[in-house]
Amino acid sequence: MLKWTMMVVGMFIVLLGGVVACAAETPPSSAPPAGAPSVSPSGNSIGGYNELVAALRAAGATVEPAGNVEQLFFTVRGRIVKVNGGDVQVYEFSDNAAMEQQAATVSPAGSPVGTTMISWVAPPHFYKKGRVIALYVGDEPKVKDALAAVLGAQFAGR
Repeated sequence: MLKWTMMVVGMFIVLLGGVVACAAETPPSSAPPAGAPSVSPSGNSIGGYNELVAALRAAGATVEPAGNVEQLFFTVRGRIVKVNGGDVQVYEFSDNAAMEQQAATVSPAGSPVGTTMISWVAPPHFYKKGRVIALYVGDEPKVKDALAAVLGAQFAGR
């Protein structure tokens, strides 16, 4: 019985040593912790709507609040902001994971979104960062450039 117990303890120590060695070899993740604000290409942190507006203004864009919007394809109510004169819909989610889950429902061309087929009046442009999805429907370079400067390249649309 003592031999068997010693053998089990020895195997446990060997396994524990292997786990510790594997953990020590794992490189640290460069991803920010869940819920941490993302940093825009211009260096501004983007968590939610307020940080997005501040980052756009810091990048030189004119930004004016312009009301609210509801779309069937997103689970949260959005806000409209005029960015350099163009209407941009901004959807703020509870955390990055919720935003990513919603972003995953947007097809690469921007329609469908989930089970909703959309006939856009102009090309759609979807951007995301932090807890935010921004949607611009139009083709004004000064609007698209401002969004890309703060949020990065669009993830869906035309």
